[in-house]
Amino acid sequence: MSITDQELRDLVAGLAVSQAKTDIQLAKTDAQIEKTDAQIAKTFADLAIQTAKTDAKIEKTFADLAIQTAKTDEQLAKTDAQLAKTDAQLAKTDVKVDKLAKMYGGASNNQGDVAEEFYFNSLKANPTLNGIKFDHIDKNITRCKDGIEDEYDIVLINGKEIFIIEVKYKAHQADLDRLLNTKAPNFDKLYPEYQNYIKHLGLASFSINDELKKHALENHVTVLQRKGKLIESIAA
Repeated sequence: MSITDQELRDLVAGLAVSQAKTDIQLAKTDAQIEKTDAQIAKTFADLAIQTAKTDAKIEKTFADLAIQTAKTDEQLAKTDAQLAKTDAQLAKTDVKVDKLAKMYGGASNNQGDVAEEFYFNSLKANPTLNGIKFDHIDKNITRCKDGIEDEYDIVLINGKEIFIIEVKYKAHQADLDRLLNTKAPNFDKLYPEYQNYIKHLGLASFSINDELKKHALENHVTVLQRKGKLIESIAA
């Protein structure tokens, strides 16, 4: 099949038009690629800038942290030094307190012993209280039973009555409360052999104020006071 000159010219012209369209499309594609490359380049540039800023912030944060840590370490060192100084001062104070406690505690115990000895010797010489004659007298008796333990300064006993006396050099309200609320109930538990005895309570002291004396008498507690070399008892 032969092709005419016109047909050849038309074919060439068509190919030229097609090539021109292709070139245009390729140019557009190249332009788009360049645009994309530029966008990618910009993105990487922005990322590099942001990364640099982030690195700078991180470095600054670590630098600030190092400075703060150094300041904290310095403050802790000062605090440790102060604590060591305080501990040393407390140790000295404890020594002084121990000395004072031994000094005054010993004096207090000695005074209590003097009071107990006075009342015991006086009642031993004449074991009579509130007109009641007692057969014998005990001093500083202690008993422990069923987890209960208590000590009684002076106890006078006859065949049917018992007198429990708490002795203090200087009596306080707490001493009266302890006698009424602890020692008396404990005595019944520790010494059940005296459950049928008539029980009397007494508070003996070299020094007792009027208000405490009133409370004692209101609670049926006999008050014993020193009067010279004798005992003055105020029956409840």
